[in-house]
Formats: sequence, structure tokens, C-alpha cells
Amino acid sequence: MHMQAPLPLTRDFVLIGGGHTHALVARMWGMKPLPGTRVTIINPGPTAPYSGMLPGHIAGHYSRQELDIDLVQLARFAGARLILGAATAIDPVKKLVHVEGRGEIAYDVASIDVGIHAEMASLPGFANHATGAKPLDQYATRWQAFLARAVAGDVAPEVAVIGGGVAGMELALAMSHALRRDLGEARVSVVEASTEIAGKNRPAAALLTKAAEKAGIALHTNAEVSRIGPETVTLADGTEIPSRFTVGAAGAFAHDWLSESPLPLTSDGFVLVEPSLRVEGCDGLFATGDCAHMRHAPRPKAGVFAVRAAPVLRDNLVAALSGGTLKPFKPQKDYLKLISLGGKKALAEKWGRTISVPGLWGWKNRIDQKFMEQFRSLPKMKPPALPAPVTLGVAEELQGTGKPLCAGCGAKVAPGALSAALEQVTQTSRTDVLSGPGDDAAILSIGGKRQVLTTDHLRAFTEDTGLFARIAALHALGDIWAMGAKPQAALLSITLPRMSEPLQSRTMAEVMRAAQEVLGREGAEIVGGHSTMGAEMTLGLTLTGLCSRDPITNAGARPGDVLLLTRPLGSGVLMAAEMQGEADGSDIASLLNILATPQADAAACLAEAHAMTDVTGFGLAGHLLAMCRASGVRASVGLDDLPIYEGALDLAEEGHRSSIYDANLAAAPVINAHDARAVFLHDPQTAGGLLAALAPEVAERALASLQAAGHSAAIIGTIDEGAPEIICRETR
Repeated sequence: MHMQAPLPLTRDFVLIGGGHTHALVARMWGMKPLPGTRVTIINPGPTAPYSGMLPGHIAGHYSRQELDIDLVQLARFAGARLILGAATAIDPVKKLVHVEGRGEIAYDVASIDVGIHAEMASLPGFANHATGAKPLDQYATRWQAFLARAVAGDVAPEVAVIGGGVAGMELALAMSHALRRDLGEARVSVVEASTEIAGKNRPAAALLTKAAEKAGIALHTNAEVSRIGPETVTLADGTEIPSRFTVGAAGAFAHDWLSESPLPLTSDGFVLVEPSLRVEGCDGLFATGDCAHMRHAPRPKAGVFAVRAAPVLRDNLVAALSGGTLKPFKPQKDYLKLISLGGKKALAEKWGRTISVPGLWGWKNRIDQKFMEQFRSLPKMKPPALPAPVTLGVAEELQGTGKPLCAGCGAKVAPGALSAALEQVTQTSRTDVLSGPGDDAAILSIGGKRQVLTTDHLRAFTEDTGLFARIAALHALGDIWAMGAKPQAALLSITLPRMSEPLQSRTMAEVMRAAQEVLGREGAEIVGGHSTMGAEMTLGLTLTGLCSRDPITNAGARPGDVLLLTRPLGSGVLMAAEMQGEADGSDIASLLNILATPQADAAACLAEAHAMTDVTGFGLAGHLLAMCRASGVRASVGLDDLPIYEGALDLAEEGHRSSIYDANLAAAPVINAHDARAVFLHDPQTAGGLLAALAPEVAERALASLQAAGHSAAIIGTIDEGAPEIICRETR
């Protein structure tokens, strides 16, 4: 019985924003996806903070990691591509979302959940000297930076909160608690325009006032702020309140791009939705969370509604994608409010009744932890069981666990298999072909000029097609740069997974846009290529480059040279762990950002190299050993000197390895490589760094230039006399 082929992709479903409702929808989608749908999540960063735990984080009860939902892991679980960028515009007629730095992303069905902000743009001085309580991630990051400066004694522990509602009071109490715990003192002020704090909730106001008095917080009611400076908040009556960290919590404002969009909006810029959460009059577009306004059931801006809205939104999105019927969302009329009081104390309010008794904070903590645990421990979806019987060797090839084949350079053919194949290639006697198989690129003589020719293909390591195309192009350019050549022309070979013609057009447009941006900036032109559909996304580039001087090969390393590496190691470990949902999303986002950075300037810094190569699929040891063999020298490497990507060492110690790791280890053994960091000698690198052998004084100048340009470069070893091999120096 033949297994069914993967169903073709026919619709694009886009979640704009990583708000709480969207996070829950993505989790549900991972549990029960709709076949034929390509899912995209668009968010400015790789994490989304949970609002319920924000005051606890500000007070110091939770770490930032405990606060954040990891969208990279969540997207992997949901089978979605995560595009890291801020949405800046939407066209509901053409069904296009514009993403900063990425251009237009098309959708058939989309949902908006981007929250609100508390930036008070019209208040003089706010933009330069204050921060809004929302977006939460921005506020949390700035608060931690201020707290660190205050603890170091670089700034006075003076804080002001504009807005004495429940949210403002909760944050004021949290910041006061953190400062008193770490410094023993805090000068926190709250400025409220009305005559009372906490609005109309008098019981809550009484308890919050009592908590503020106990914490030494100064309350300024019936007060209006006229301007904000770097050290003071000035009121309309001339009173100056000392503040080195000012927070706006006096309102909920719609993001400018939404309030200026052609969508149906309230007078203050919130998106109007029908009972089904579909945007009024907009086919295929939904909105939820604080950025939306339910005309049929107006509710306060509160994250508690996200939990109730998520199942309804998920069902309606599936209905919109599959031709089903929409159903209404009926939010609860009131909800339990659990308000932190700085320390591990809280008050509760519902139906106008307010209490503060021991144990409430523990109750709130359990509720919050239960919510977050849904994303910390995503269900492990078991791979399909192997049929029985199977041919000998199948289970072993799958390593007995069903571990997925790595992508990027981790999917390359083993170096031993490639070497054996290359040994069968007979070199011709052509005088215009100046190199044999084995170097980074072929060297051709054309009309008295030197031209290099290379090709490279990658299996997609991210569902973000545009980002993948960008990194694949930069990866292929590594061979050109390593030989000291200037990129000239490119042919693209694209394999798309089976999809409908509209999705083919959208995907091809993203690939070509990204590739053209990269190649065009480096002076290369796309002159043609080939496309087809297959089992999965792959992208290959064939490139030519021109040399104004003799190319730099891997055969010129000299004893006495030092080895300089322009980029950290560990991309294979990180990618392998990410495929299994085990890597930290922030580490993956940082990695991809580095991989998407060109290295033309790095190559220019290494123009005086005696030998150079780029470190890719066969790992540092594999490429360095090839240099040693071509040059007839020995290399010595210091494991402590190896630059490692953030998060990679911990993952390596947990046992994460790329698919090709064992083959790389066997093909390029290293003497005395016993430290945990030795893993990175054989870790396959995608868009890896340039490895150059240079004279010591040249290397020092090059290193300074590289680091000044922002590259995480390092001198990692030396070239010595001796038989071609690699030796690890003793670790410090």
C-alpha cells in the first residue's frame, strides 16, 4: 500500500501579531492543522510577553524567559513560518500585509492581534524621555536596563508613572518593590489626572492607596503633566517630580498603521469586528484582542478575553479557509481581576467586590503558570511509525528515533561519499581550466582574466521563504568571497513543494526579491535559472566571480601564519535543536540575523590572506584539514578560542547534533579534541565564516577591522610545519 503524498498547499493563512489569542490559536493549529494551508506568523520579535506576569517580572519574581512565549518554538510546533518584522500597512482589497524590511506578504485569510501601545506622542518630551507601559516587551527591556543602572549607582532610583489606574498602580508598586529590594530605597511617584486612583472602583482604590502608602509611593491626583525631561516630570501647576524613568500608563492607543489603515475603525482607531470576529465588510480578515472593538459587545482592553476568544477564532479561521460557517464569540460580562501589590501579595476584584487576603498571589501565580505552561511544554507529536517490515538499514539510517533530516548544510552528503565520488573525476588537460575538483570554486581563464565558478544548494531550514533565499544567496557567495573574487552573475535553481499557482507566484516573488536584493547589492546579476516542484523547498545558486588578481585558494597557508575566523560556530547544533523544538527562540533569531548579514566587507579585510576558505557543510575541521592538505602544513587550534553562537554550547552538551556530524567527525579527526567545545570542530555551518591563514601582523590588523565592522571574528589557531593534520591545544 502506497503512502499518500503530501497534499498541495492552496491557501495562505496569516496571523499578524503574536498576541495571546494568536498564540493560543497557533497552539491549537499545531494539535489539529488544516491540510493544504500555509501558515505564517508575523511579529516584530521572536517572543511575545504574557501580560499577566508582567508586574511580577518588573518586581523581580519572574525572569524574562518565564515572561515570554517563545514564538520560534510555537511556530515550529504549528508548522508555520515566522516572519520577524513589524506590520506597517494592510490592503484588505488586494489582501496584502506590508512588513517592515520584508515588503508585501499576501494572504487569503488573515487575523490581526497586535495589541495596543501606551506611548503619549503628543506630550512634550515623552518620545525622548519616557516609555509606554505597552508594548510590554519594550517596557520590560527598558526597565531592566534602568534597574541595572540604578543598582550600579549610575542613576538615582527615581520613577514616575503617568496614569493612576489599576495598571499604573500595579506597575508603580512592582517597580518600587524591585528598587527597594535591590537598593534599599525607591522614590516612586504616580500622577493621575482624575481625583482618585483606580477609576470608579473605590474598594480597589482604598486597598491600592494603602499599599502605595506602605511602599512610600507619592500619589499626585487631579494633576496634569505638561512636559517630561530627562530628570523631571513637570506638572501644569509647575510642580517638578524627580524621575529618571518615566512610564506612560494613562491610556490604550491604537497603533498608527492600524488607525491610518483603510479598515473600518472606531473614532480612536480600533478595528471594528462582527460577532464572528471578522472585520466588518472585509472578506477573509479577522481581528481580536486589544486592537479590535466588538461593537456588539464592548469590553475593556484586557488579556483575559483572549482565552475565551481563541477557540472561536480558530474555528472561524478554519471555516473561512475551508468554506464553513462562522459562529459568534460571546465574551463574559465580567471577569476576575487579580492585581499584584508589588511583593507576593495581591487583591481580587469581580462584580464590584474587592478583597485582599493571604494566598491570593499564590492563586494568581498558579493561574499564570498554568497559562504559560501550555507554551513551555508543547505536546510532542509522534512521527508516523515505521511500517513493518522495512529493508535492512532503514531504522539505522533514521538513527532509530525518527529524528528529522537536518536542513541547511546539515543535509549535505557525507564528506567521505563526496571525496570518493570526486576521486573518480578525471582532470582534463584543458589550459583554460586552472583548478581541479576540491577547492571552493573552479578557476577558469577567459580572455586572459581569472573567473571563478561555484554552485551550492540548500534544503530549507526555515519556513520563512524570503529569509531562506537571502541566507542561501549569501551562503553561495561565500565561495566567491573566499577566493578574493567579485560576484558577477547568478543562476537560480528553485524547487517548491507542491502548491497552487497563486502560491507558486507568491513564493517565487519572495525568493526572487530576496535573492535580487542580496546579489544586486554585491554587484551580481541574476541571468536565469530553473524551477520545479518537488517534495520540499530547496534553493541552489550557480555563481561566477571575477578576480583582478590571482585567486586566493586553500593551498597557500604557510608555517607561522595565524588562523582567523570571521563568524561563530554552532549553526548546525542550533538548527538541529530548533527542528525538534528545543532551541531558545531568541538564540535562533540572533543566529538567523547573523547568517543574513553579508561578508563582502569581511573578505576585503582578508585580502592579504595566504589561503582562505569558507566554513560550511564539512565543519571547521573538514575545511581546515583540506587547507592543510593542499598547503602541506599542520594546524593547531585552541578550543577556548573558538567563537560560539549564543545557546549552542548548552545544546551541544545536551546531545544535539546535526545529521552530518558523525560523518564530519570521521572524515576529519582532530588530535587531542576532548573538551565539550570540540563538537564545534565538526558542526556543519550554513553561511559560515571565512577562515583565513595570514601573517601574524596582518591578522591583528584584519581582526581589529573586522570587529570594528561588527563581525564576531577571532584568531583561533596557527599554521605549523608538519604532516597535514589538526591538533587541539590544551584548554585553559
